[in-house]
Amino acid sequence: MNTKKINKKPVTLILFLSVLVLFLSCKKYLPQERETVGADSQFNLDLYQPVLGRTTVFSDNFYVGSTTYPSDFKIVNPRKRNGDPAPELTDVFPVMVWKKAYDGTEKSIAEIEAKREKQYRPLFEIGPHSGEFTMWAEASSAFIKTQPDSGYLFDVELSNSGGRRFFRNMKLMPLKERPFEPSNYDPISGQSVSNGVYPSVVSSIKGVNTGRYLSGGDIDVFIRKVTTAATPGNTITFKFLDTLYNPINPALFATTDWAHLVHGFNMQMTNTGVTYNVAFPVPLAQFPTRYTTSDGSMAKVLFTYSRLGFGGVREDAVLGLNFAIYQPGDWEIVFAFKNDNPKFGND
Repeated sequence: MNTKKINKKPVTLILFLSVLVLFLSCKKYLPQERETVGADSQFNLDLYQPVLGRTTVFSDNFYVGSTTYPSDFKIVNPRKRNGDPAPELTDVFPVMVWKKAYDGTEKSIAEIEAKREKQYRPLFEIGPHSGEFTMWAEASSAFIKTQPDSGYLFDVELSNSGGRRFFRNMKLMPLKERPFEPSNYDPISGQSVSNGVYPSVVSSIKGVNTGRYLSGGDIDVFIRKVTTAATPGNTITFKFLDTLYNPINPALFATTDWAHLVHGFNMQMTNTGVTYNVAFPVPLAQFPTRYTTSDGSMAKVLFTYSRLGFGGVREDAVLGLNFAIYQPGDWEIVFAFKNDNPKFGND
């Protein structure tokens, strides 16, 4: 008996189309996922104390919880503690914003400046989709209330298509400017509380008179803003003084990598100091480069020299400072040996 071979392709196609139609007809009845503003979402901080005169970003300060994204954040009703309006927090001011990423490889100040631009923004603002707060460096204690004043209150509105929620009575209590770090300024009064600061690194520096190895307590570091006709631009000058406040020739720190000491340009060395043209702040961004600490928060300078110590053993001496400067201008950083002078010659 002859049997005809059944063509299975039409049957398979019909079955597939039937399943597809069934799926599409059911899909429109499935519940759609809705955006929500979670009751468990919250800010980790309700008190913000930025130091004025430097750009401060408060990141990772919001616990997302069950809130779905995209969501919008907005500061509402910023006010003084007595309830009066605070236009200094709502008015817009010119601030410098990076439009391209700084990475520490820039070859000139012009190349650095081409990566940032002036924008008009409130001095205290919130990331519209992140909840991060930023206090811009242009905020000044000349018109922003600082501690010991009680500062400001503000609310934050969080919203998406699923609803909105308000976080009430958050606090902003800025601290007065400290134009450099490490700082000898009191954060509340803004007055200096010590003669200077200490170096970050002192290693294998032998004293001429005592024969002992010096420590950080033997050296005062002065970070100060200066204005002279010889340096009318934005510069940093490094100087060294002996116990009688006479200059020490920086060339004696003979193994220093002067070309890469800071992210600066047009180095000028004299027998009293070394000067670089720089862009401010220093460091320019919290980003690790060859000129910064490992987390990028501070600039790092190391002054080094080598000598033969007792028994002909080579000693590599190091004097270092981790620092930041936030205001533009002409600055000098002075290392003053107050108890003994460094020995540069061999034993």
